[in-house]
Amino acid sequence: MAEKKNDMEKTLRSTSLIRFPDCDPFNHLNNARYLDYFINAREDHLMHGLGFNIYQYARETGTSWVVGINRIAYLKPAMLMETVSIDSTILAWREREVLVEMRMWDEERTALKALLWSTFVHVDLRSGRSIPHNEAMSARFRPWEAPLPDPSITFEQRIAQLR
Repeated sequence: MAEKKNDMEKTLRSTSLIRFPDCDPFNHLNNARYLDYFINAREDHLMHGLGFNIYQYARETGTSWVVGINRIAYLKPAMLMETVSIDSTILAWREREVLVEMRMWDEERTALKALLWSTFVHVDLRSGRSIPHNEAMSARFRPWEAPLPDPSITFEQRIAQLR
């Protein structure tokens, strides 16, 4: 089992360049494309930060995660050809799902551009039904869980905290 980590060590980071085809006529990142940038960053975080390939896992086990709920707040526009910093943290590792918080910042990490809470449901890909995480997965990922100090905090309160 992995050793206990402090919350800063449990946050994985990467950068992305905002590209032309992803922008609206105002040169802002299109609001639907934020999700693509977040999900791509999370895949990179898992692959490069944790050595976990979700696609290989799906092929080998017939199980994976699907998005059940997304809550996103657009706080400041990400602009064409801007480099953004994206981080992700597991807020809650539950029996059948994972709540992940993802934050998009400017490159210097001084301005929060967007916040996403995404609930990923663990599923059997053949049946399409949710299934519990097995012991090995829980042992691997529970040490990366970094719950908020107050578990009753709402999404809106979290936005206010981070601003």
